Amino acid sequence: MATVAVPKFHKNFINGEWVEARSGRSFEDRNPANFSELVGIFPASTQQDVNDAVDAAKWAFAKWRLMPAPRRAEILYRAAEILVKRKEDLARDMTREMGKPLSETRGDVQEAIDMTYYMAGEGRRLFGQTVPSELPNKSAMSVRDPLGVVGLITPWNFPMAIPSWKIMPALICGNTVVIKPAEDTPLSTHNLVQILIEAGLPVGVVNVVYGMGPESGAPLVAHEDVAAVSFTGSTETGRFVSQACAPSFKPCHLEMGGKNIIIVMDDANLELAIEGAVWGGFGTSGQRCTAASRVAVHKKVYREFLDRFAQRVRSLRIGDGLDPETEIGPLINETQLQTVMKYVEIGKSELARLVVGGHRAESGNLAKGWFHEPTIFADVHPAMRIAQEEIFGPVVALLPFDSFDEALDIANQVKYGLSASIYTRDVNQAYRAMRDLETGIVYVNAPTIGAEIQLPFGGTKNTGNGATARLERPPSTSTPNGRRSISTTQTACSVRRSIPPITADRKNRFVGLDVFFCFRDL
Repeated sequence: MATVAVPKFHKNFINGEWVEARSGRSFEDRNPANFSELVGIFPASTQQDVNDAVDAAKWAFAKWRLMPAPRRAEILYRAAEILVKRKEDLARDMTREMGKPLSETRGDVQEAIDMTYYMAGEGRRLFGQTVPSELPNKSAMSVRDPLGVVGLITPWNFPMAIPSWKIMPALICGNTVVIKPAEDTPLSTHNLVQILIEAGLPVGVVNVVYGMGPESGAPLVAHEDVAAVSFTGSTETGRFVSQACAPSFKPCHLEMGGKNIIIVMDDANLELAIEGAVWGGFGTSGQRCTAASRVAVHKKVYREFLDRFAQRVRSLRIGDGLDPETEIGPLINETQLQTVMKYVEIGKSELARLVVGGHRAESGNLAKGWFHEPTIFADVHPAMRIAQEEIFGPVVALLPFDSFDEALDIANQVKYGLSASIYTRDVNQAYRAMRDLETGIVYVNAPTIGAEIQLPFGGTKNTGNGATARLERPPSTSTPNGRRSISTTQTACSVRRSIPPITADRKNRFVGLDVFFCFRDL
């Protein structure tokens, strides 16, 4: 029996009350592993509902911004404690509505826990600056002021982690929130907001409107009383969001698509690289903005890598994410399934060599859901569409290369720039990759997935316009003296797991280095 007990009929949360959509219309939230299972029914909101939510947030802002930040932090801390207690039930709810295995949804909830604790700590670290004045008897300082009502639009693939990335920094900085979650995964946002209410969040500080993008998301972005917008989703939709914010010069943060790559050098630990390619490419059924849908492999090890990679992928277990044996869950909906199937046909028409998968998975109980086989194309040319366009599904393209410089060229020949990875023992190649790969995140000897909440997350080019988290302060939701601070690109690097210090022998080989990654603070 779930700890977070909610009825199947859900309502918007506006001004501290659960209310029906003014239109009276609703939409269904179904289990993608078994689309006959109805997870819940949610209101289909319109501009009227958005107006009500923004009005409530605007009214609440007058008091919330004056609450001392450490007191706001206490509310977040209580929310984090509740999240910890309900982690398993929240993960099971998420698997039912999103489909990914419990091992992954537990991680999704854990990111929400981590972010909530982290932002609670920031309640005592909203530092300003004191600077010397050029005049006598004059003091100069900067302070951080909240922006006001923040509009948040979140995706379906991380339905609790990403809302927490946006909500918690906004709240700790003294902003109020109106959030429009993805229509495919509204229950996880409902659960998160319910916990904030139980933690003692004042009336109107967080408001939720459910519905479709054109009817509820677009009015939220364009609303004149929304001071800033944060959006995670497709590049195409993000472009519309940016255009809607531009006339009023509204601050707008965008985190969008990716066409990420793993580079496997001839000196790589192939066992490590293969596992990285498996989970980088097929974790969350490839439905991550950081998914490694391209793997470029040096020709000296290409054949061995391909054979071992294909064997490993064929062994992956597809099924309902609630089954502990499942490794690959369903796609989120029928539209996404059709998109993946379309790109498989595109790959075939481009004469890429289909090695594994390539079909809808519909044997037995799989026929009840939107499943697709994990798919590998080999001998892919960098200009092929399957190597250029974001598929957002379990399809990985293998690209052979002759030299390190060629691998860098292949990596950078896409319009996106979120995450990249290189597997090598050569320290010089690793540091050149960190310098020359045109992405916001670079990993060494690790897959392209696995960001941590205390490090910047964001990309370049058509991926987005900045990081969603920073080392020195909560992101994009407060400004010194009402102004934005612009800094030159910095690089924050960290070592994952408990490993020995980095050393190198005379051949510039990594010794004792397991996983290393670099985040660029954009």
